[in-house]
Amino acid sequence: MTDAGPSVVPTGDLTQALVDTDIWSEQHLFDAGIPIADAPMISVGGGIGSFALVDHLRICGVGTESLRVLTPLSTPWESFAYLTRVSQVPIGARLRSDSSACPDNIWGFPSYAIREAVGAESVRGLLAPLWQVLTEPLLGEHYTPRVGQVLDAMARESRRIRYPEMVATGQVRMVRRREAGGYFTILTTPEWAPAAKRIAFRSAYVHLAVGYAGLKFLPELQAYRESTRNSSRVVNAYEPHEHVYDQLRRRPGTVMVRGSGIVASRVLQRLIDERNTHGLQTRVVHIFGTYVSGSQGPRFLRRRGGDGFAYQAFDDPKSVWGGQLRDQARNTEGAERTLFYDSLGGTSTPYRQHWQTLLGTARAQGWYSTVVGEVEALDAGADDLITARIQSRDSVLMAEASFVIDCTGLESDIGEQRILADLLQHTGARRNPLGRLDVEPSFEVRGTRSGRGRLYASGAATHGGYLPGVDTFLGLQIAAQEIADDLAAEGFCRRLNLVRSAREWFRWATNTVI
Repeated sequence: MTDAGPSVVPTGDLTQALVDTDIWSEQHLFDAGIPIADAPMISVGGGIGSFALVDHLRICGVGTESLRVLTPLSTPWESFAYLTRVSQVPIGARLRSDSSACPDNIWGFPSYAIREAVGAESVRGLLAPLWQVLTEPLLGEHYTPRVGQVLDAMARESRRIRYPEMVATGQVRMVRRREAGGYFTILTTPEWAPAAKRIAFRSAYVHLAVGYAGLKFLPELQAYRESTRNSSRVVNAYEPHEHVYDQLRRRPGTVMVRGSGIVASRVLQRLIDERNTHGLQTRVVHIFGTYVSGSQGPRFLRRRGGDGFAYQAFDDPKSVWGGQLRDQARNTEGAERTLFYDSLGGTSTPYRQHWQTLLGTARAQGWYSTVVGEVEALDAGADDLITARIQSRDSVLMAEASFVIDCTGLESDIGEQRILADLLQHTGARRNPLGRLDVEPSFEVRGTRSGRGRLYASGAATHGGYLPGVDTFLGLQIAAQEIADDLAAEGFCRRLNLVRSAREWFRWATNTVI
């Protein structure tokens, strides 16, 4: 891991005058005692979004000395691995991702299915993934890779492109425009670091891939946790909640599950597996805000549905990444784009036969039930039970549970993310029609240009832009390609032409360090 900046006495810090100033000069930072470090290109976040862009730029010939990733993460997949684990997608489980959407491989070949087949130890293991990917979805379900397969592949590519050499560890506080063009990015260093408390990275280009602001707690969940000072009974599916399953093994109880997406599906499967494996008497009450009873959507965009769930193999229809729907998204603005995103449908989950069989058995046995409505309040009841007041269509229902697991998602309001909130207030950024960060087709953040400098963003913060599905493996890679092409036009890197692409693929295939 590289030294983030010069070794100085850690006395410099942000002053109120600096915080209130929209455009900084070197003199501003000198007066505040904040040292300056130089790097032509900065990526903020350090997750898979940063990894995708850095990988693309390294393949396009950018040296490690020209790139810095500012992040508190130890690896690019740290947050992803954590969120999948706590939301009940263990290391051996399959993700909701296409075989050719490979964060470690910008070419998508060989795909995960081919790699799984090559690494198989039996004839069945060799043929099964190939048959599945060749016949999907007509003769079977879509092939999807396992968590561990994706993580191992990213670790290999990280070593190949020497990713750790480009990391500066710390927490980014803000990005501000520089008076002479370009940007200053303020990094708060870890307490153990020998450098200054704050370091200003001076760069021509900045890329933001900061993900979601954090966990989203609906008002009634937050009110319950605050009033009871008990966060173990009402949990978000994206926070550690293994204690729920541990306690259900010791004492029978009822679990209330909220949500109808892939995370709700995984939580339900964990509850079913626990019940079947350990002979438990767990009961499940599933709360649907909207109950899907059959296929839905426009004539040519219909997707399956039933038993409360909307079924779709991936987060979005596949053509949003490179087909008719992507072209359509590029040609919409304002309210028209909002209507376009509405036409894609809301929350969905993949249709998987094994899970359908388990859930069908649970319904038949009577220990899984559904309620359609909105939870208005959660109150502490007797014997550690939680009483939920649910507003259904025509009446108010009361339900009791031992635990509530909320699977309705992560915090998507960019105003809750510190860096993005500062960007909106001081750097000229604005919101898109869906309330996220407004970006150009090149993923440059509108209104933030500083001289020849460019500020880019990708990932969840840009949802609602010209590329639906941007917060997916393939979406992050497409965004990285668009940004790299824009930077090539600025002379920062080389274009990935046919000859270079073939040469670099061979280096990837032979695991040649670059």
